[in-house]
Amino acid sequence: MGQVKTKDALNRPLRDLRISVIDRCNFRCQYCMPAEIFHDHFQFLPRNELLTYEEIEKVATIFAELGVEKIRLTGGEPLLRKDLPRLVEKLVKVSGIKDVALTTNGVYLPKYAKELKTAGLKRVNISLDSLDDELFKKINGRGVGTASVLRGIEAAKEAGLGIKINMVVKKGLNEDQILPMAVYCKERDLHLRFIEFMDVGTTNGWKMDHVISMKEILRILQEKFELEPVDPSYFGEVAKRYIYRDSKTEVGFITSVSQSFCSSCTRARISADGKIYTCLFTGKGHDIKSIVRSDASEEELKAAIAKIWHDRSDRYSDERMMGSSNSREKIEMSYIGG
Repeated sequence: MGQVKTKDALNRPLRDLRISVIDRCNFRCQYCMPAEIFHDHFQFLPRNELLTYEEIEKVATIFAELGVEKIRLTGGEPLLRKDLPRLVEKLVKVSGIKDVALTTNGVYLPKYAKELKTAGLKRVNISLDSLDDELFKKINGRGVGTASVLRGIEAAKEAGLGIKINMVVKKGLNEDQILPMAVYCKERDLHLRFIEFMDVGTTNGWKMDHVISMKEILRILQEKFELEPVDPSYFGEVAKRYIYRDSKTEVGFITSVSQSFCSSCTRARISADGKIYTCLFTGKGHDIKSIVRSDASEEELKAAIAKIWHDRSDRYSDERMMGSSNSREKIEMSYIGG
């Protein structure tokens, strides 16, 4: 069947797949899992509702046949899922998959980084929104200090994994950490991604007034650094990248709020309970777990997935910029992954 494209004029191929392996996290980050919602008695998905590793492998194989080349494992916190390196081993062997990566808060990397690397993992994206210890404890909602994440970063480096640091910037909370984070990452040759505070889900209290745009962050960085723009590496690359003139280290920006990239989106997402989401900001998923667990053939599964992608019409960030998306129900980040 080859690479699947949409029916619209944007002609967006399917190349990237995000797979949420678990809906739980060890943090109660106010960006995606605020404590007042995700309290100690919150009912997460029961184990039998999660896709098994064998089911994930089967789905990933179908997606690869439809054109997907890159897979990223997410959560929740994916390293809370038992024996995650075993899943990595399965996915790196799928024909057509060129890159398997992981998004994590980094706390468990001292334990798992070497095992993940041996299993075939290439890269990790580590979330770190502040170097200030007290502020970081406030953001993660668990009182976990920065040292735990910094140890994870070092463990990933020692294991030989590629590393990107993700920093969500929220006005009135951590904008004073922009420069310290840039200095820290530049000195250690860590690629940093500044992420505009997004209205993912309905529980993070998002307001446009809380957004610090790429333009504003870039202005702050240029007070200290000389930066040069870098051309996109491939169609659908999300980050707008720059390089420091006196090094090879990159800094990038995820601009879903201020500069939409709907027209070049090549990414599908699978929730931990087996639903396909064709947009990070959608409220509705397409159940494929029931197909996977039925006696349907692989060709029937492939046809169902291809139709979901072909029929997509989502362009939420475009609509937000036009002021026509505010009332939409959206899936929570902890459920769908980043």
